[in-house]
Amino acid sequence: MPTPSFSRAKWSIAALFCFLGFQYGTWVSRLPALKTRLDLGAGEVGLLLMACGAGAAAAFPLVAVLMRRLGSRTLSLASALALIVVLAALSVVPNYPLALLAVCADGVAVGCLNVAMNAQGAALESSYDRTAMSQLHATFSAGLLTAALLTSGVTSLTQSVPAHFAVAGAVLLLLPVCARRGLLPDAPAPTETASTKADGQRTRRWSLPSGLTLLMGAAMTFGTITEGAMNDWSTLYLKDTVKASSTVAPLGIAVVSATMLLARACADRWRDRWGDGPVVRAGSVLAAVGLGLALLTGGVPATLLGFACVGLGAAAITPCVYVAAAERGSDALSLVAAMGTTGLLAGPALIGFVATAGGLTLGMATVAASALAVTATAIWIPWNIRRSPERDPLPTTPDHEDVTTLR
Repeated sequence: MPTPSFSRAKWSIAALFCFLGFQYGTWVSRLPALKTRLDLGAGEVGLLLMACGAGAAAAFPLVAVLMRRLGSRTLSLASALALIVVLAALSVVPNYPLALLAVCADGVAVGCLNVAMNAQGAALESSYDRTAMSQLHATFSAGLLTAALLTSGVTSLTQSVPAHFAVAGAVLLLLPVCARRGLLPDAPAPTETASTKADGQRTRRWSLPSGLTLLMGAAMTFGTITEGAMNDWSTLYLKDTVKASSTVAPLGIAVVSATMLLARACADRWRDRWGDGPVVRAGSVLAAVGLGLALLTGGVPATLLGFACVGLGAAAITPCVYVAAAERGSDALSLVAAMGTTGLLAGPALIGFVATAGGLTLGMATVAASALAVTATAIWIPWNIRRSPERDPLPTTPDHEDVTTLR
């Protein structure tokens, strides 16, 4: 298979990120309709959402095997097709147990596509020696926004969930079809589970994850806790603690989302200029300090400014960690992605437990501490130094010369 140009490959991989955001945004936006049709309570809806995250987190062993056997290109296309089928099933599912099963299957397919498309993104950067991962993650946010707009448009015409999901499914099908020929062909990937025989040959065997992989997983977990908790708790914090009006309170998530989308659109330039490590460390410090000062100061303007710091600072964390994990092989990428999903799933619940025990301000302070924990873990990750066209060429060695101690 001929290798596509950088631009074509980038847009094709971006279509996968947009696909995932659009698919997730489509079915989540119709939760109220599903709740009414299946006669669900609030707890049952919460369990439905948790089933999706649990499916994605539990998919790690399967994803690792499929990545080795199918490769990222084939797995991404197969996962996209599975997600379209799941969306169709959700539109007609007759009862709650089958809805749980469908959503859990959605989580498994999401876990597969998440790893495969990030592997494609990392391969794009490695093959062409150009940064793109942050912009790819920005298209995920664009997919969420597009799904919300489509939902608004369709529901103004009809309340039928099957009709809405049929339109969404047609749009979703176009994305992988258009992306298929531009995806990168799979190449043998390095793996941390290789051992050396006495004769010097390399052979694959199962082994526990290395300390470095677990460190990357920790950084991903803390980063997704920060993102997920802000999405779930920012509006409630503004309303109940800051006493913002019902009109202003929803601006919390809007500020976080808008600044994160803007930062991801620009973050690849920052990575080119300063490198992944400094961008992650500076961003996580900005998120932690900005939110911490906002909690101490109080008031609507200071709180919204602190939320903006979180959006700007946390934007590049997950894209950079995905790139670093992909360089360790598909097994490392699968584990790090699963840990990130766990953080995204457990983060809002953790903040809820802390808020119940000590108040929502203490819960939001936990979010700031999580961002600061990213800084602590990022210090020890051997990020690659990138060559900037505005500076003299730099050696292509990791930030830390001695990384074998963590392997």
